[in-house]
Amino acid sequence: MWIICIVVAIIVMIVIYAFILYNRFVRLNNQVKEAFSTMDVYLKKRWDLIPNIVETVKGYAKHEKETLEEIVNLRSSSYDKMSSEEKIKANQELTGSINKIMALAEAYPDLKANENFKDLSNQLTRVEEDIANSRKYYNGVVKMFNNLVELFPSNLFAGMFGYHVMTMFEISDKERENVKVEF
Repeated sequence: MWIICIVVAIIVMIVIYAFILYNRFVRLNNQVKEAFSTMDVYLKKRWDLIPNIVETVKGYAKHEKETLEEIVNLRSSSYDKMSSEEKIKANQELTGSINKIMALAEAYPDLKANENFKDLSNQLTRVEEDIANSRKYYNGVVKMFNNLVELFPSNLFAGMFGYHVMTMFEISDKERENVKVEF
């Protein structure tokens, strides 16, 4: 009789733990979605700002066609139709290209002095700061979620609930390199 009570008590505790853990997974998963959505707003804003910068730079740096075409090609797909993973990858590549444009601006004093370029550059700087802050928040939430997915004993339940490790927003190896502008 006592053994049955103990076994039932253990089963009840495991079920209660599973409910609590499931709710924790749902809560963290929703935080990850919210963090990505916040970051996505800034990424989209940058995505829409890029053509204006490219057009402004085109007028001053006509022979820098390759750099500008690279950026235009990166933007050729529809942002709204991309998956979260595709958005992360596309924006990592776009960040490297933006660095090249800003380096080009240093090489063209007239471009740096152009009011349109200065305004767009300032807007881009603000958006980049917002993206950096939202990346930090997103990566922090993803870290908490991934810890829950990977650490024992919650990892035993993660698969049963259908949760898997999520991708952090990291810079690419290309972005780690210094930008070189050669003429």
